[in-house]
Amino acid sequence: MNHFKQIAAALERRGLDAMLLSCEANRFYASGFHSSGTDGMALVTRKKNYYFTDSRYTEAAGRAVQDAELREVGPGKGYSTRLKEAIEEQSIEKMGFEDAYMTVQDYETYRKALPCELVPAAELLAELRRVKDREELEIMTAAQRIAERALADILKEIRPGVTEKEIAARLQYLMLHYGAENMSFDPIVVSGPNGSLPHGVPSEKEIRSGEFVTMDFGCIYHGYCSDMTRTVAVGSVTEEMRTVYETVLAAQKAGIAAARAGVTGRDVDGAARKVIADAGYGDCFGHGFGHGVGVEIHEEPRASSANGKSLPAGAVISAEPGIYLPGRLGVRIEDVIVITEDGCENLTRAPKELLIL
Repeated sequence: MNHFKQIAAALERRGLDAMLLSCEANRFYASGFHSSGTDGMALVTRKKNYYFTDSRYTEAAGRAVQDAELREVGPGKGYSTRLKEAIEEQSIEKMGFEDAYMTVQDYETYRKALPCELVPAAELLAELRRVKDREELEIMTAAQRIAERALADILKEIRPGVTEKEIAARLQYLMLHYGAENMSFDPIVVSGPNGSLPHGVPSEKEIRSGEFVTMDFGCIYHGYCSDMTRTVAVGSVTEEMRTVYETVLAAQKAGIAAARAGVTGRDVDGAARKVIADAGYGDCFGHGFGHGVGVEIHEEPRASSANGKSLPAGAVISAEPGIYLPGRLGVRIEDVIVITEDGCENLTRAPKELLIL
């Protein structure tokens, strides 16, 4: 799977002859081939595509990259030299670059070395990646199923005395065991008073009866991320714990019900936020309702109070409101949804009614 054609088609609309891709995520989106960090570069033109990398990746790239000419870089033939060759072959005058990712140092190097105008165009890739095609959705669904299998297993292992770190480690093992390539991010596992930390780091704290355990995790499968959060109780819950949980669940359902193509990210966020505010916990929900998910775990579009733009059909976003009571407890529930013309499709199948283990 690659997206060279889609990128090439967008060049004319932007008045560009080519697009230079140095960002790891955008290189993968274009070519379907993953090389870490700065170990690769793709050039998409209106007529031809190029993929540049060094000898460590040449053989692997040759097997994986289709619809592009592979050229190896090395001593005396660095990226600037290879790019200049391609630019002159294709008579490129205006070349887009990823202004949101490229360093000032790299920009100055290429500006001086390349015989073309460099035009800021990171938004070109961001716009394309906002909308997922059928194949991308199939892969993301498969990634979600892997995470859900891991969740089903870990629920059998959560009990008093087990530590947050142990749960996090097991989640990672289970996702790899079920076919994941890597983690979407380091799993968040927090319990009891640690639950008020939305991005808390798993610790040596042992799980205790009467506490919530929040697990936020996901995996990468064929280059695409899954993301989910479930909060479960151990032993028993207080009336306050039950109220907080049910409020978060109602807020999530309200946000999901509001999500459809043409609705702004702000309005989706607002639908969930109102439920939490009406319950008296408005000051305890500080982050946005959701974010885009895809090649990267956080990408466009956002379902937050800061996004006044309409959500497009085909966008994949998280749905993850939460309530956090400092030093006491926290609850977050997260699904991943696909925006459609008449609503949304929930890719997450895992149950989310209050579970007491």
